[in-house]
Amino acid sequence: MDVKNSGLIALFDVDGTLTAPRKAATLKMTQFMQNLRKVVTVGVVGGSDLVKISEQLGKSVIDDYDYVFSENGLVAHKDGKLIGTQSLKSFLGEDELKEFINFTLHYIADLDIPVKRGTFIEFRSGMLNVSPIGRNCSQEERDEFERYDKVYMALPVLPVQNIRAKMVLVLREKFAHLNLTFSIGGQISFDVFPQGWDKTYCLKYLDNFPEIRFFGDKTYKQGGNDHEIYESERTVGHTVTSPEDTLELCTTLFLDNKAVTPEV
Repeated sequence: MDVKNSGLIALFDVDGTLTAPRKAATLKMTQFMQNLRKVVTVGVVGGSDLVKISEQLGKSVIDDYDYVFSENGLVAHKDGKLIGTQSLKSFLGEDELKEFINFTLHYIADLDIPVKRGTFIEFRSGMLNVSPIGRNCSQEERDEFERYDKVYMALPVLPVQNIRAKMVLVLREKFAHLNLTFSIGGQISFDVFPQGWDKTYCLKYLDNFPEIRFFGDKTYKQGGNDHEIYESERTVGHTVTSPEDTLELCTTLFLDNKAVTPEV
């Protein structure tokens, strides 16, 4: 029988790490994570709210994982119970929020992109999610926008597309006085929140773990929403390229090639 390492937590991003972007986790991944919980403590941290994370990881997600940090940990659950929340509205105030939202909507209105749908700004407990195409787009439109908006962060000059990256540059300059962080993630949007409210925020709940292993796919410096926690001195960061890559890496790191992969 495996002995659980109580001093280590494996902490996972959701989109691109445990699931394909905005898709549900496969049965193989779900069962693998439950097997992993027998060996180490397992947590997830995503930028989305709990409703969206539940759509991807299952309605019982807060019971299926030891820790669930939605909205970067601004809404935190442990062992199925809520242990902390943070409010963007209280932190910034209505006047600052309104100025930011008004400017952003005007900017999106002037964008000339192939498709626009609805829900361009989604207000969450601890952040704003901004989508130039609108979150009401179909999966096909989502995939097409991602291709159109391909983010080449390493280039010194952004290509003609790069809608989100260019928008972030404008907003960062316009609202520099608010000390906001802009984090590009997923296929169609980026998150906006006060500095320090990135995914490292969830680490405040993990002081009892001397070793924190983080797994994420967007660990690049220029706007990647996994970068801060990946680079944190509190974590050992691992970059993955897909859910399949996550499975393979975690098997090597934690399960020592034991036959735990479920038969499906």
